Amino acid sequence: MHDTITLAAGWIETGTGLGTDIKGLIFDVAIPALCGIFVVVVGWKTKAPGPTIMAVIFAAIVWGLSANMGALKNKTTEDIVQYQGGPNAVRSDQ
Repeated sequence: MHDTITLAAGWIETGTGLGTDIKGLIFDVAIPALCGIFVVVVGWKTKAPGPTIMAVIFAAIVWGLSANMGALKNKTTEDIVQYQGGPNAVRSDQ
């Protein structure tokens, strides 16, 4: 009897690897670069310290959140489980 193999297995593995590489490129290079460009453009266009400082703060928030995606990835699931009466839920209605 012949063994059946998926002909696309190599392509699927290659696509998964490229997806991981592209995701890393976006989070490690593109987002910090865009944050820096955002601060420079706001500072250049406004030539005022107030909007430039706010641009730095917003860029730092975006950059910080994107840098901590590994730590934040399960946070929503944990919150939902907690809200639905998970193992550590505090019951204020009882």
